[in-house]
Amino acid sequence: MDVSPTLWVLTVTGLAALIAIDFVIGRKPHEVSLKEAGTWTVVWIALAGLFGLGLFLFGGGRPAGEFFAGFITEKSLSVDNLFVFVLIMAKFAVPSRYQQRVLLVGVLIALVLRAVFIAAGAAILASFAWVFYLFGAFLIWTAWKLIQEARADQEDEENEEYEENKLLKAVERRFGVADRYHGTKLWITQHGKRVMTPMLVVMLAIGTTDVLFALDSIPAIFGLTQDPYIVFTANAFALMGLRQLYFLIGGLLRKLVHLSYGLSVILGFIGVKLVLHALHESGVHVPQIGIPVSLGVICGVLAVTTVTSLRSSKKAAERQSADTPEKSPATDSVPG
Repeated sequence: MDVSPTLWVLTVTGLAALIAIDFVIGRKPHEVSLKEAGTWTVVWIALAGLFGLGLFLFGGGRPAGEFFAGFITEKSLSVDNLFVFVLIMAKFAVPSRYQQRVLLVGVLIALVLRAVFIAAGAAILASFAWVFYLFGAFLIWTAWKLIQEARADQEDEENEEYEENKLLKAVERRFGVADRYHGTKLWITQHGKRVMTPMLVVMLAIGTTDVLFALDSIPAIFGLTQDPYIVFTANAFALMGLRQLYFLIGGLLRKLVHLSYGLSVILGFIGVKLVLHALHESGVHVPQIGIPVSLGVICGVLAVTTVTSLRSSKKAAERQSADTPEKSPATDSVPG
């Protein structure tokens, strides 16, 4: 898809305007209700749908199909990220009224860093076709790793805690961290020294942790399209609705017990697609997997994963309820 510099500027400006609106809406610290989260989740998905429709009208079916396949893939991988976001919020004991601000700024940091990743990835792929083999192998390895993690003992998953990365620890040592939250302030003066607040630390934790997830999500979307414009916009729309999605399905996350299996199938499928594409580019006659097939596989796997996860969670809850002995009503002793 031929994208002019003017269209790039208009797109980035439009996305920045949407982010600004979202920031104004979430400017006042408050607890996000299910109604608010649900409404804005629908709005963000509708905006992504309208953008995809615009691509279809002005660019044709292929760019639109690549966008929707990329958007759905990035969205599903982002849902997996929410598990770690929950751990981060618990680790730093973020008050519920501040969580929406933390997610907003953290996701904004992640979006900027991902833009850098996308630009670098596009430049590398344009210069070195063999990188497709590397991306494909990495996604297949990631898929296998996800399966192994999904098969881990339930006790290990329940005791899982978020561990700060080395960069975040270094920043904390360099600047110091206040002993408590000070509203939405990011810096304060404590004992005559300017230090970070826990609010800034958790924002950096959300943003930098998402970059680690980008190590598999960026190669995954490049496996669906090599168009930097579509890669960037699909990532942007997937990330911008992540804050509302966190509050909407926060209680549902633990019920998606098969999500890792579904994501492993998707990543493995895209990895194979990348390897086939690399072989085709090298002159080897191999079948190519088209966007309609990719979109069908991604949607089908996610649908099956969601249904089986909810059924499995329901059965587990029923077994736990059946195994829990009922307490007999206490009888008051009557003095004789």
